Amino acid sequence: MTEAASPPRAAEATSPLPAALPGGPSPLGRPLARAAAVTAALTAAGSLCGLLRDQTLAHLFGAGSETDAFLVAWTVPEVAATLLIEDAMALLLIPAFSVALSVRAAGPREAGDPVRALLAATLPRLCALLAGAAALLAAGAPLVVRLLAPGLADPGPAVDCTRLTALTVLTFGLAGYFSAALRAHRSFVAPAAIYVAYNLCIVGTMLALHSAWGVRAAAAGVALGGAAMVLVQLPYALGQLPRPRRRRLRLRRRTRRAAGTRVALGLGLLAPVVCFTASRQAQVLIERFLASSLPAGAISRLNYAQKVAQLPMVLSLMVCTVTFPVVARALADGEADRARRRVERDLTLAGLVVLPGAAYVIACAPQIVEVLFQRGAFTAADTAATASVMRVYALGLLGHSLVGALIRPFSAAARTTWYPAAAMAAGLAITLLAGVYAVRWWGVPGIAAANAAGITATALLMLRGLGSRVVAIEVRRVATGLGRLTLAAAAAAATGGPLAALAAPPLLVAAAGALLVPAVFAATALTLRTPEVRQLLTAVKGKLADAR
Repeated sequence: MTEAASPPRAAEATSPLPAALPGGPSPLGRPLARAAAVTAALTAAGSLCGLLRDQTLAHLFGAGSETDAFLVAWTVPEVAATLLIEDAMALLLIPAFSVALSVRAAGPREAGDPVRALLAATLPRLCALLAGAAALLAAGAPLVVRLLAPGLADPGPAVDCTRLTALTVLTFGLAGYFSAALRAHRSFVAPAAIYVAYNLCIVGTMLALHSAWGVRAAAAGVALGGAAMVLVQLPYALGQLPRPRRRRLRLRRRTRRAAGTRVALGLGLLAPVVCFTASRQAQVLIERFLASSLPAGAISRLNYAQKVAQLPMVLSLMVCTVTFPVVARALADGEADRARRRVERDLTLAGLVVLPGAAYVIACAPQIVEVLFQRGAFTAADTAATASVMRVYALGLLGHSLVGALIRPFSAAARTTWYPAAAMAAGLAITLLAGVYAVRWWGVPGIAAANAAGITATALLMLRGLGSRVVAIEVRRVATGLGRLTLAAAAAAATGGPLAALAAPPLLVAAAGALLVPAVFAATALTLRTPEVRQLLTAVKGKLADAR
């Protein structure tokens, strides 16, 4: 699955939320700021639980044919989460519920509750559609596995796992629906907690059933975790609905039709987003397709490398998630210059967050993998292979962060544009063509290199297209700032690289790298006169002084 900013000024950098922008007050009030802080904490907890899930999978099953089979089936919840929870569903339903809430507040009570009308018009049909899709996917699991990973020597376990994970098409759809409805009601805690419940359910099921079911226990955990996502939110969702009066039990047909029309009107905006999201997720499908023809364990090493290397990207995108409403509000108010400044800051801040993390991953990859995974069935050979893949994959982290950051202002414009989807399709073509050739002479690291090349090309295309189509950002200035940060990251990675060769405990080496790499990055960035780093350090010093 998916926003960062250019360096904030000192006032902005002291808070995880965007400060007031020139030209108007911050649209984030204190209650929303608290909700955003809780959301960030629960999102981080969900990521840590996801890391625990991967560690448990590595400990119980290593990086071999069993984990390959599960990760082929894992493609289903990966795609379902992106489409049904994180992107498409939210972009469609949050505005629809917001309109219904507005009508409820302003309309006569005798006309019926528009929120209930919207539910009646959409939820039953959605459940029927998703249940049918899940059943079809489970029935066609052998064909799906053959298409996703034709090179598997024994597709049987992958087919069994796919049939179990197919249930997430229904449960993730319901979880995404409830998440959108709750966020529209300004209820953020339960939607942010779903990945904590999901990952803990997977871990518990694996520990309880692995001896009897093998890797199928992980797939069963995915199926149960999807149900847990729904159950976590259900009490809150029911609590947002007022008890219907007897005279309003029967909703007017016209009201239901109007609610359904509002949703249909969003499909024109949704189609490009779905195509963009599906194309981005297709990178994973291409990687697993190519890796399936390599020796057992190739898919698993790609997965472990990606999950760890992507953590800096996730942190950078959390920043943009908070600033997205600021950009949308500025564009809606016709304040293009305000939106431009915010987007430029966000793009640079994305680089400021992700590039030191990428440098650290490149410098200390073997120690990171050994500390996190090397136990049980995960051997030293698996560590060496995964670390080499992770270092190559880290080369594309800036591209991944920029793509996640750039799609926000494209979407904030609230008008149909196919440019991001076209840019993603071009990057996907590069990933496919480069991967076909690179895998022949470089194996799994070649697949990671193709991923980095494709996503970087997409980021460059989107950066160029944003200025001419949505927000007139100064592309040259943004590129110059990111270039300086990239040079600083290269220097930090080169300085920290020799640590990996030290004959010292891996935890000690990883801890030393966590101190050395950011320090070198900051010093180099200051030498290159990168203003964002100077502003960030000034803000940190100010906070430390206030704490005294």
